[in-house]
This record gives sequence, C-alpha cells and structure tokens, in this order.
Amino acid sequence: MTDVLTIRDTPVKLQHADRLFIGGDWVLPTSGSGFDIIDSATEQPFYRVAEAGPADMDAAITAARYAFDHTDWPLLEPAERAVYLRRLAAGLRERSDEAATYWTRQAGPLFAMSSMSISRVPAAFEAYADLADTYPWIVPEQSQMASFAAVVAEPIGVVGAIVPWNTPLSLAGHKLGPALISGCTVVLKLPPEAPGELLVLAEVAAEIGLPPGVLNVVTAGREVSEQLVRDARVDKIAFTGSSAVGTRIASICGERLARYTLELGGKSAAVVLDDYDIAAAAAAITGQEISLTGQNCSSLTRVIVLKHRHDEFADALGSAFGAVRVGDPFDPDSQMGPLAMSRQRDRVQEYIKKGVADGATLVSGGGVPDHLDRGYYVEPTVFANVDNASTIAQEEIFGPVVSIIPADSEEHAIELANGTVFGLNSAVFTNDVDRAWHVARRLRAGTVGHNGFKTDSQVGFGGVKQSGYGREGGARGVGPYVEPKTVLFNDTPTRFREQNGGAR
Repeated sequence: MTDVLTIRDTPVKLQHADRLFIGGDWVLPTSGSGFDIIDSATEQPFYRVAEAGPADMDAAITAARYAFDHTDWPLLEPAERAVYLRRLAAGLRERSDEAATYWTRQAGPLFAMSSMSISRVPAAFEAYADLADTYPWIVPEQSQMASFAAVVAEPIGVVGAIVPWNTPLSLAGHKLGPALISGCTVVLKLPPEAPGELLVLAEVAAEIGLPPGVLNVVTAGREVSEQLVRDARVDKIAFTGSSAVGTRIASICGERLARYTLELGGKSAAVVLDDYDIAAAAAAITGQEISLTGQNCSSLTRVIVLKHRHDEFADALGSAFGAVRVGDPFDPDSQMGPLAMSRQRDRVQEYIKKGVADGATLVSGGGVPDHLDRGYYVEPTVFANVDNASTIAQEEIFGPVVSIIPADSEEHAIELANGTVFGLNSAVFTNDVDRAWHVARRLRAGTVGHNGFKTDSQVGFGGVKQSGYGREGGARGVGPYVEPKTVLFNDTPTRFREQNGGAR
C-alpha cells in the first residue's frame, strides 16, 4: 500500500484554488468563503476552493458578455479558434495524472480508470478543433430573391455550462469544445464537491493565453448557479445533472426563451435475450456497474431477462458482484472504490432498504464492506424478482445497485425496458445481430449498445423523455451552440468568388 499512500499524499499543485478565474484574471471571491473538498476514501479534507457569491457570478457573466459583444473572438475563423483548443489539449495532457488524482480522491473512481478516462479528454478537444475544417459553418443555397444566398452558423452567444461531480472534466470538455470552436464565450460553473480537475483546465487556459473573458470558471452552490441560469445576458445553458434540476432549468429558460441542452438522469435497461450466454452477460453488467461505483447516469441498472432464465442469471450476477474487491481506489488490487460523499452513501443505503421492504430478493451485497472502517463505501448490490413498478426499478439510485426484472417474452421485455420515465442508455444481449437491430429500434433510449455497455460521445450522446434534451459530442454536439443566419446578397462576396475560381 506504500504506492497508494504516496499518490494520495502528493501535495495539491493548484496555484489558485483560493480564487476564481474571471475575465482572464485570478480574483479573490467577494464572498470570502470557500468549500472544503473531502477525500472520499479517507473522509478527510485535502484542499479548499473559493466559493463564488452573487457579485462574483455577475462579474463572470459580465466578462463573458463583453468578450462576445466587444472582441473579435466570435468573428475569428474556426481554424483560428482551433489553435486555442489544441493548446488546451496539450496543456491538459501534460497535467492529466494530476487531474486524475483529484478525480479519484473526490469522486472515488479507481485511479487506473480515472487516468485512462482523463487521458481521453485532450483528444476530445482536438476532435472539436478538427471540426474547424469539416463542419458546415457556411452553406451556399439557391435563392429566387438574391444572387448570393447562404446559411451561416453563427455562435449562439454566452453559454452557461454546468457540470456535476461524478465526471466533471470529460463532461465539461463536451460543452467547452463545441462552444469555443463555434465562437461562444463561456461561464463554467464547477461542482463544489469536485472542482480540482476543472481548476487545472482554468490554469491551462490562462497559461495558453486564451483571450480574457472567453472562459470564466467559478465554483458555486445552487443559489448562485440559478443566478447563471436566470441572467438574460446568458444565451444558452448546457447542463448535466439530475432530471429534477434539469426540469427547473428548462422552466427558467423557457420563461426567457433561452436555449438549452440537458443531459439528465437514467434508469437504463439491459435486455438479455434467450440465446446469449448468461455468464458473459453477468460479467459485462458487473464490469460496467462497478467502474464508477455506479455513479454514472448511463449505467445499465435494470437487467431484464426471460422468466425461465431469471434465477440462473440472478445466481451468476450475484456471484460476480460478490467477488468484486472493494477497496482504496489507488490500490491496484481494488476493483471498486467508494462513493463520492457521505450523502451519496446514505442515499444508496436508503434505496437498498426500500428494495428489501418492497419485497425484492437481495441476492448479493446490501451493506458496508467489513474490512473498511472509513470512506464512503458500500457493497455492490444485486436485487432479483424486482417489480418494474417498484421504487428501485424506477428511480435513479446513482450507486452500485442493479435490479433483475423477469419478463414473460421478448415483447414483454421491450415493454418493461421502455416502462420508465427515463431514456438515456440501453443494451441488448443476443448473438443474432438482426434480432439486436429489431429490439434496438424499439427501445426508447438515446443509445443502444450490443452485448455490453457502450457509449461514444464523439458519435453523439443524450437521452429521450426525462433523460434530457439535445445531444452532446462530435459534429452533432456543435449544432446546439450555433444559430443559423440566412444571408441574401445582390452580389457574391469576394471570398466566395475566389473559392469558385472567380465565378460571380
């Protein structure tokens, strides 16, 4: 365990944790207060960050508004803005191990997993930079009213980006990437439970000379966060978090006709058909559920199997969950770390009690590991014979708890899978790809994976129903950050005549 303690005890390298990044400068908060950041495995504070008050949020919005309205940032060519994205990527790549350490200590994922995941964030920024050359920023059109007609993708304006504590850096990347390449300016609101890796991002932005006000970074609580949503100077809100908060954001934005994208909660279903190997399905479900201690909105937390295979599958999944080694997330022998905070552990335990009280069969887990006397740990838990209408089958638990739901037939399995207010992710397990396609087309979810948990933000990610509105990732993720402007001219601008060999 020496190496574990060595990594955990590495001094925090943040240079400006006591300040907010506003208008290109590091400024002290007017509130004079801050947030203690707690190590999820030790329950001890390990650094403190500045808390933005109302005046600080107002200053951040003012800076973003000025940068959009009074600088050339939104008028640069996308290729010019892409240079900054590539510099951001390079700076983050140099500090990826540091960022991964913050994420592991704050939210509890295994250090090996957080290192791998964070190492992908620079590539995401680079992919958005590549869109400078391929996205249809200007599309010529035919018009009976003008000699030259085009639709121009204009930046939407000031963006308020709000990210949660479970995977903050990667989620921020899929908001900042499309916003910046499009020419928007941003106020990024950090989660008070897990701001470290995003403060790294802010430090990199300052070091590479990102123009003042283009990116403003503040850590704030709920009341000040709502100020960001309500402010008429903010043109769009990009939010990832709970469906309850997302509903409120949509309501506020609707009052003032602000644009928004919402990536919200999930209660995703895995439909295991009768031709698929039970042990293989159990292994796949186990691996995806423990990777972030179940703190993943797209986790496959409802497994639907045909009745005649239910008990066999419950035994297999229970055995797989029971064999998971829960421990310090820096220990290479651990397979699952702690939950992010005490309130999250309490929430998960309350749902487990509710599952037992409602008559589901507790197959495995349900308690706190005996060998761990500190940290926000809970055992990976499997319930069988779960009623699809029950609380644990319908509400997002955000912890390592999986419900097995028996189905009468394949048609019934699809009906059960769709029988929730959520529709974020899903999967179908079958050896017959045509059968998988048939089921996938009928599942009401933003993503359907084949024989496993699969998401790809560069292709596009988002949900239906109460799992969200809009899509993030790749070229589809740029669309919500631009507004189409129709241009009708009596003559062809020079740049387009040159592109067409001088034709008018």
